[in-house]
Amino acid sequence: MKALMIAASAAALACAIPAIAAAQTAAPTGFYANLGYTDFNLKPVNLGAIQGRVGYRFNNWLGAEGELAGGVKDDHADVATGVASPPTVRVTTKLKHEEAIYGVGFLPVSPNADLLARVGYGETSGRGSALGTTVGAHGDSWNYGVGGQYHFDGVNGVRVDYTRQEFTNGSSGHGDVWAIAYSRRF
Repeated sequence: MKALMIAASAAALACAIPAIAAAQTAAPTGFYANLGYTDFNLKPVNLGAIQGRVGYRFNNWLGAEGELAGGVKDDHADVATGVASPPTVRVTTKLKHEEAIYGVGFLPVSPNADLLARVGYGETSGRGSALGTTVGAHGDSWNYGVGGQYHFDGVNGVRVDYTRQEFTNGSSGHGDVWAIAYSRRF
């Protein structure tokens, strides 16, 4: 029985070695860039932005990237005032900009497809307007997320990812960020 288990393990390993070897030579290293749309869900508002990323992939598994986003979609929320008249006030919220830097881990699935995970630190600025008054907001955050990318011809592709923002600055707020982007390898 022990010999059968050893033989089965050896056969499984022999089948896995070509896949592991292919994955080790799968992804090209070097610079890459993404440009796409991002949805910032910062309860109770959803804000939209155009986001760009520039990164460098050091090897098949590790890279670093920076991102910058500018708001393009505002949202409105009714906020309770705590008094009888008016009971609520409509607040318009806008994302001014967001920037962050990340360490990225890649898992090559095929020569043109990767799963990825990233962790980093960022800064988000926005503003809220109500009753003719505008107030700015700023938050620093620790960010982490997962995603995937596929390059159709080895150079041009698409990337989809999710990032969780955990804001610091004494607040316990967070944001859920979904992105889809055109991806280009250089």
